[in-house]
Amino acid sequence: MFHLSVPWWEFVARGLAVYALLLLFLRLTGRRQIGQYDPFDLILLMLLSNAVQNSMNAGDNSLVGGLISALTLIGCHTLMAHLMWHHPRLAHWVDGRPETLISDGQLDNSVMRDQRLTADDVHAALRAAGCLQTHEVQKATIETNGQITVVLRNRDSLRTADTGV
Repeated sequence: MFHLSVPWWEFVARGLAVYALLLLFLRLTGRRQIGQYDPFDLILLMLLSNAVQNSMNAGDNSLVGGLISALTLIGCHTLMAHLMWHHPRLAHWVDGRPETLISDGQLDNSVMRDQRLTADDVHAALRAAGCLQTHEVQKATIETNGQITVVLRNRDSLRTADTGV
């Protein structure tokens, strides 16, 4: 239970490597993987955690080894949060920047493709915001956490545009 099969520093090195690689992987896969969990995404997340477990603990199932790995991951997360607070360029690299998905009713297909969003994803966000069509949207943004925020056009301006008055 308390006996380590590998030196303590190896847990730290392995934890740092796994943290860095998973951060890079999740950043490259797009925001959909972060903010919008469906069963497909949850399965990936669970399998990832299981897949990297042995690479972090080198087959060691001791309590101390698990605590060292957990503290390493918490330390990485705390350090990254601190660095991102003080270095906005790093924050933009790690978290990305919000991107405009719909502007004045026009859907940007290149942003959809880059963020791996389907038409169903976009329409679900529109319905959640209380509209059914993209022409009702002044601006829709995919945020750094993967959520889509929608700003609707003024309803009076929509009626005027529809009636031509």
